[in-house]
Amino acid sequence: MITVDDILREKRDTRIIAARLTDTVAKATLLMKRENVSSVLVMDTGDTEHGTVMGLFSERDVTRAVLEHGAATPGMVLASFLEREVICCAPSDSIVTALRLMNENQVRHLPVMEDFSLIGVISATDLLRHFLQEAELRGAADGVLRSSTPELTVVS
Repeated sequence: MITVDDILREKRDTRIIAARLTDTVAKATLLMKRENVSSVLVMDTGDTEHGTVMGLFSERDVTRAVLEHGAATPGMVLASFLEREVICCAPSDSIVTALRLMNENQVRHLPVMEDFSLIGVISATDLLRHFLQEAELRGAADGVLRSSTPELTVVS
């Protein structure tokens, strides 16, 4: 069984991009742009080693905020947008469990927590990348097997 921990080890970029509860939407959006990510974790201190995960703020949240608050959005603090509980998973969870959590809660990113400590973040893209790599490996293996299997000719 493939676990969330396996996905974390496969990831190309394991940095945790975080913002503080008191950061503005503008600051978080600039951070997402600079780091080329679609969401940031929101921490009570912004310190990924010692802070508590308070939520996740994504491009989708920016869009909704602009629609609801208009021009005031860039100056608003992230704390005002954290309305739901943090959906997270454990490193020992299967990737099927992670996918179910994402689907049931309509989220694309999951903080990975172990003993109340943040150890990483996985995204739907990380899981998709894993499934594609697995499918490509299976396809390559099938091709090798087909080419190395002699054809059977029936003589009557």
